[in-house]
Amino acid sequence: MDEATPGSPLPAPRRPAGSDVVFTADFTSAAQWVAGRSWAYPGGGPVNPDDNKLDYLVPDPEYSRSGVFRATRRPDGRWNTGLLTTEGSREGFTVRPGDVLEARVRLPREIGAWPAVWTWRDGDQEIDVFEYHPDNPDLLEFTNHVRGANRYHRDDAVRPGAWVDLRTEFGTHSVVWWLNGKRVFADGRGVGHAWRAYLIVNLSVCAGRYHPAPAPGTTEMSYEVSGLVVRRPSAGGAARSGAAAAEDPGTASAAGEGGRRPAGP
Repeated sequence: MDEATPGSPLPAPRRPAGSDVVFTADFTSAAQWVAGRSWAYPGGGPVNPDDNKLDYLVPDPEYSRSGVFRATRRPDGRWNTGLLTTEGSREGFTVRPGDVLEARVRLPREIGAWPAVWTWRDGDQEIDVFEYHPDNPDLLEFTNHVRGANRYHRDDAVRPGAWVDLRTEFGTHSVVWWLNGKRVFADGRGVGHAWRAYLIVNLSVCAGRYHPAPAPGTTEMSYEVSGLVVRRPSAGGAARSGAAAAEDPGTASAAGEGGRRPAGP
């Protein structure tokens, strides 16, 4: 499969008929995004050691506002890390049932890096658009924490430093994930009718419980999100809900635990 290039457009095939772009990420915008704080972390941050993270969230725009999400080692053993969320922003954008998120991502190379695009609200409502760990170099994790399903998807196009196109359909009856224009997993469970959630884009650092911590000589890591849009059904059409999950090439499995425990075979 050809590797995507950062300058090419977001994936176009199979967009839902009658959908409108309702959100185009501008990571520089303080109206869209809050930097360095999230209520997915205890007390809003800056640390979350119980989730196997070495993160120390920082609002410094150099860590997130360019779309390059960075982490750098601190003298105390933690890592300054970049995180952006729509929660608490002036616009306060939330994704809803039927929405379709598309993003282009450059995966990190460094062992210990833990990038993710995910949703969150009021201690729950989490859907992981993707998670990645370079110690499993060809594997992406897709998880519906709302209704307990996940998939560990291996693909030759997935590797440290690769660009990938991601698409997630937040269907009422099934959440559907696409990779580089190919439908790879439908969970057959969905998010229900009342689901609402904020967006989070961040780079965490593993503490070593489930995936290796960074090597002693590693002092910096990064990954990049070069584009992120959300489409929503317009009055004249409806987004594909993914109800035909039986067509999916993968099989839904129950998510083992709540929270954001990283996966791996």
